[in-house]
Order: sequence, then structure tokens, then C-alpha cells
Amino acid sequence: MELVQEAEDAGANRSSSCELLQIDIRRLQRWEVHPEQPDMRAGPLTQPLHALSEKEKKMIIEVSTSDTYRDASPWEIVAKMADSGVYIASESSFYRVLRQKNLLSHRGKSRPQRHVQPQHLIAMEPNQVWSWDITYLKSPIKGNYYYLYLIEDIFSRMIVGWKIEEVESADHAASLIERSCIEQSVARGQIHLHADNGSPMKGSTMLAKLQYLGVMPSFSRPQVSNDNPYSESLFKTLKYRPSYPGGAFASMDEANEWVSRFVNWYNDEHLHSGIKFVTPASRHQKKDGAILEKRTSVYELAKKLHPSRWSQSIRNWSLITEVHLNKKKKETTGNKVLRTVAA
Repeated sequence: MELVQEAEDAGANRSSSCELLQIDIRRLQRWEVHPEQPDMRAGPLTQPLHALSEKEKKMIIEVSTSDTYRDASPWEIVAKMADSGVYIASESSFYRVLRQKNLLSHRGKSRPQRHVQPQHLIAMEPNQVWSWDITYLKSPIKGNYYYLYLIEDIFSRMIVGWKIEEVESADHAASLIERSCIEQSVARGQIHLHADNGSPMKGSTMLAKLQYLGVMPSFSRPQVSNDNPYSESLFKTLKYRPSYPGGAFASMDEANEWVSRFVNWYNDEHLHSGIKFVTPASRHQKKDGAILEKRTSVYELAKKLHPSRWSQSIRNWSLITEVHLNKKKKETTGNKVLRTVAA
């Protein structure tokens, strides 16, 4: 109660404080009504008749840690002992006793891997952080696909490179990255390239090409799509377009033609909600500042003409100056943050 009150005095929400302390808010309210009442949870007064004896618990530990069964799970131990005509306890009892003795930790190769969260990248202008991925496009042959390789600048949300191939390959990815860097005049050490953990992303050809171009790679954790949100969002926009085929593309040429139209629409016509409803191309060319200033002037004039219609300030049309990728939920002083600066 003292901790919650201290947090409330500092401006914190009571529900958030209870969630952090892992107590129900109604329990806290009952404590506050009767602060002098002791804990009424007495627990069981008698031991269950079917409880394991200390001898049986000791036997479970000895059997589970013996040379014969130390590499087997409780399910296997119980089954093998039953084959030998012996029964000590159920599988759940084995698990419970072993858990109490802290004997259920992973051993050797069974120990799960720990994957560190990707580095936090901040883009402060175009061509500092790119995100790329591959998505499937249905082909006329069931089970076969066309593969769309697509690169997006996370600051401007502009598609800076794309191609469609019949296979997933690090060679195809490397050639697309090289072409996009040339078209965008990217210098060595200027850009971070974020991708998933797939084989085309981490293939030797791809990594060698990135080193040759001076592009700094960044990778998502295995099977964590949230680490690459910009590409995932872009693919959803692509496949939810009204003109996206309900079935398959008839040919590679048709797929290229459709994606080309989509890229032109997305870059030059689409007002992107994540960048204050300007087009990715205008932001990539640094024209969004003038557009947003004009909108601000229009809103200020509207408020001046009809002040009674505005209870608060006008809509915020200020320029977005930073875009984050894989930002930590709670940044601390010692956390490492990579701010990409154009060469």
C-alpha cells in the first residue's frame, strides 16, 4: 500500500502500479478498508491422505538422477519402470518433486538459445536505414511462386528497389542491393540494411556484397516478425490493394507489370499515415516540410476564422525528424543506440 501511494503521489496510475506489483486492484482496495486485518489465508490444515511420503520423494530423486534414467523424461521413466514391474508415482508427481529440487533445468544441447534483440537504429534522413524482405506471389502452377524482393527506406517509406525472380537466392538479393545503392548514390558506411534471418539474407554472396558496398547489415531474431515491421507493413499494403489478383498471376510479365504500377502508386500517390499523410517520394526528396507548413497555415487560418469550433490547439502537422527501428521499450542511460549519419 505504501508503494502504491508513493507512486500515486509521483503521478503514476494506480492500475499500472498494481500490475507492476502483480496484485489485483480490488485486493488493494480491501487492504485499504481493513489495514489492520491479518492475512486470513491459513492454507490446508491437514495433509492429504494420498500425499507422497518423504521416502517416496527420495526414491523419485534417486531414480531420476541415476545413470539409467538421468537422460530420460518423467514420462519415459514411469513407462520403463512399469515395464520392469515397478511403480513409484505418476508423471505429474515426478515433475512436481523434481521441480521442488530444481532438477528440471535444460541440460546440454536441450538448453534453449537466447537471441539478443536487434540493435536500435535511428534514421534522421533518407538513405540511412533500409529494410528489405521477400514475399511470395502466386504463379499459375500450384505450389510454385514468384518471389518479390523489395527494399524500403524507413525514413521516407519509399520503395528504393524491387525485382521479381522465380527462386529465392542470395545472388538475386545481392544484385538488387547493389543496383539500389548505385541508383540512390549511397556511399560506403552510409547505410544500415535490416532484414530477416532467411538464407537469402545471410547467404555468403549477400554478406560479401554488403561488405564490398560498405553496407552495414542488421538482422531480426529468428521467427520474430516484429523485428522487421516496416517491410511486413508494406507487404500487407501491397496484398490488400483492391487490384491485387484474387488468384494467381498469369505470368512473370504480368506480375512485373502489376508490381511496377503498385510501386509508382505507393511512392508518388499514396499519402502514408506514418509520415503525416505525405507521399513517400516527396518525403524522400525532402519536400514534406513545405507541405506540412502549408497545412499548418491552413489550419491556423481556419481556427482564426472560427475560434469557437476549436476547443484545443490545431492538428499537429509538425515534421517527423526521427524514425526508429527496433526501439527498446525502456531506454536506459547505458543502452547502446546507433544513430546513422550520412557520410
